[in-house]
This record gives sequence, C-alpha cells and structure tokens, in this order.
Amino acid sequence: MECDILDSLEQLGYEGPLTDEAALLQAARGGLSSAEYLDLCRWLVSRLKPLCGLEESITTGPEDLVSLEVDLRGLMKELCYPYHVTAIQKGSPKEHLTFLLFLSSELQAAQIVTRRRSHIQGQNGSSVSRELREICQILNVSPCKGKDAVDVLSLIQGKVGTLVETSPNGIVGKPALKKALSSEQWEKLHSVNAVMSSEYECRRRMLIKRLDVTVQSFGWSDRAKAKVDSMAQAYQPKRHALKAETTADAAALLAAREDVCNVVKTSSGASRENTACAVNKVQMGRVPDRGGRPSEIEAPLPEMPPWQKRQDGGGNRGGRGQRGGGWGGGGDWHGGRHNHGGKRRRYQY
Repeated sequence: MECDILDSLEQLGYEGPLTDEAALLQAARGGLSSAEYLDLCRWLVSRLKPLCGLEESITTGPEDLVSLEVDLRGLMKELCYPYHVTAIQKGSPKEHLTFLLFLSSELQAAQIVTRRRSHIQGQNGSSVSRELREICQILNVSPCKGKDAVDVLSLIQGKVGTLVETSPNGIVGKPALKKALSSEQWEKLHSVNAVMSSEYECRRRMLIKRLDVTVQSFGWSDRAKAKVDSMAQAYQPKRHALKAETTADAAALLAAREDVCNVVKTSSGASRENTACAVNKVQMGRVPDRGGRPSEIEAPLPEMPPWQKRQDGGGNRGGRGQRGGGWGGGGDWHGGRHNHGGKRRRYQY
C-alpha cells in the first residue's frame, strides 16, 4: 500500500518529507500525533478542495486532538469515505495509510475529470483561437487585433505559399487527399474517425496494462524486492508519458502526403539495415514439441449418448412372440383356439 501512495504522491507533485517509504511508515505509526502526517493530509485536502468544492478542511493540529478528530470526521463524511473508522485518534498505521491512499486517489480522479471537462469546453471554440495563435507563432506571423479568423487564415495562407515557393522542389510532397469533400462527407469522416479512435484507445489501454503487469512481475524475485524504489523511479516517468487517447483527426488527413501510402515491411532489406543486431544471428537448438495442432487432436467422447427415438413394437417381453398365447405352440394345433373377429372357434381334425 505504501508503494501505491508514494507513486500517487510523485504523480501529484508532492515534494515534502514523506517521499521515502521509511519516513511514510513512521508518520503512519504516529497517526494524528505526527505533524508530518497531518501536513501531508492538509496538502492533499488543500488541492482537493477547489476541484470538488469541499466545505470541510483540516484547520487544527496535534495540539488539539478533539477538534482535529471533528474536522476529520466531517471531511470523511463529505468525501463519502467508504471505510468505517471507529476511533480516528487510536487508528492503526494501516488505517492511516488507507486514508492517505483514499485522499491521493480522490485528488487524481478530480484532476482527470477537471482536465477532461476543460478539454471538452476548449473544443467548442477556444481551441480554434489557440491553434491559430500557435500557427501564427510557428510561421512568425503577427495577427492584427480586431480581425476575424478569415483574415488571419488569409495571412497564414499567404505565408505558407511564400515558404513553399522558396523551398526546394519536392520537399513538401503531394497531398494524399486529392479531392475536396462535401459537408456530408466531412461529417461521415468525423464519425468514422470517432469509431476508430475508440477502438485504438481500447487497444492501447490493453497494451499499457500488459506492460504494467510485465514490469510488475519483474519485482517478484527476492533480489528485485530490495530495488523496488529504484525500479519505480526508472519506470514511472516513461510510463506516465504513454497516453491511451489517440490524437489522429481530420487535420492529420489534410497534412498527410503521398508517402504515407508507401507501406514498408519491417522485414524488408531497407528496414533491417537499421534494426539488425547480433541477437538475430543466434540460433535456438531443438526444443520440445508442445503440440497444439488441431488436425492431430481427436474429438472428445460425448458426455451423454445421443438421443434415439423409441422403435415401434418394443422388445420381446417374457419371451413371448407376436402370435399371442396358446397351448402347444407351433402351426398345427390340435384342439387349439384362435381368435378370429373376436369370436372363439374350436377346430377338430
């Protein structure tokens, strides 16, 4: 649990004295009597308050444990703390660590929701002006104040035309999209891009989760357990740089050149010149056959015999045939009786 808390604090930008695992455990043992523990709780609540509009906060310190306990109970109630703490003042170190993990997780979730909300609001109008400013800054064009977006786009178009004319031939390339699209086609293009972006985001999340599980398995050995902190410091910065959201949109289609259609295989000679290494020349020896060929696997026996319809006539019951009862058996009866038409007749020979 303490490793999860340290990772969350690192992501949140905490630079206090409890960035070490031993110091964090020592502060959790002290609980509400530890000034470092209360400072960390106060730091998390102060950043969580403007994002969630909290009314409660931690205003006292270890010198007034009664008021401090009242503040914490009100804060837990407002945040809908899922764990029941009977006595906060006498809580165990595990309960204090659980409370820290809860606060850090709530702060991370609040930051994600706020960022997504601002991103959606920015897409409605402010993102257009921001992108225009970035384009003007890159092209070294000073947009005149008071002009609308059409005038700014005209300045940008003129600047881009001048740069293309002064550039060497073929440096820009021909566009991959050579035909103008109608408004209906643009709407269909946006809908197709939304579906594909959702699909690729799901795949990227799966790959990132597989990466996390693989890296986590490296720490199972006894030698690696002593280096968990160094492994986390080396892995976490690169891990947080990986984003599951895709950035491909209609602008990427307009910027695509013809060379995007030239797909080069990773096994081609041109690609292998940069990817070849000594490991590729190592040949593996004979390995055991693991099977797995469906054509060589026999079908399993059925769990129950197949259902068959009952045959007409049934079976011989009691050894009696279909002739019925009689005396003597056989075809030549002496004094036998046959039933013809429901009447009994006696034959004498």
